[in-house]
Amino acid sequence: MELQKPIALAELKKARRPIRNINIEHKERLTELEKFAVWITERVGTMGFFFIIFTWTLLWLGWNIYAPAELAFDPYPAFVLWLFISNMIQILLMPLLLIGQNLQGKHAEARAEAEFETNSKAEREIETILAHLENQNNVLREISKKLDK
Repeated sequence: MELQKPIALAELKKARRPIRNINIEHKERLTELEKFAVWITERVGTMGFFFIIFTWTLLWLGWNIYAPAELAFDPYPAFVLWLFISNMIQILLMPLLLIGQNLQGKHAEARAEAEFETNSKAEREIETILAHLENQNNVLREISKKLDK
């Protein structure tokens, strides 16, 4: 019976690359404007931001509906100023949110690639370990056969 030649451990060690922290690499590659877009995306996508906008809307509309006519600055039912400000917020936030989401998507993609790389490396190492174990089993069988004779 011919013994399998396992992959040399030295070869496996040579092929090893240092572990990468993809989160740090991603943050280091971002420009200041991209960091700002991610910061905005992370803040705007929260319940806190929703409650701020919701409260502001309720206060604005409530004041302009129920306040005395001489104190109402954005008359019911048009609320032209409120619509203008709301639209400006949307127009300014929309591109920033899309940019931030694109950057977060690229980050997720890079993390997935790094995870795949790590899993592939682990699979190669496990295959090497299994080959070594199989080789050891074969050697032990050969030794056992020789001792039994």
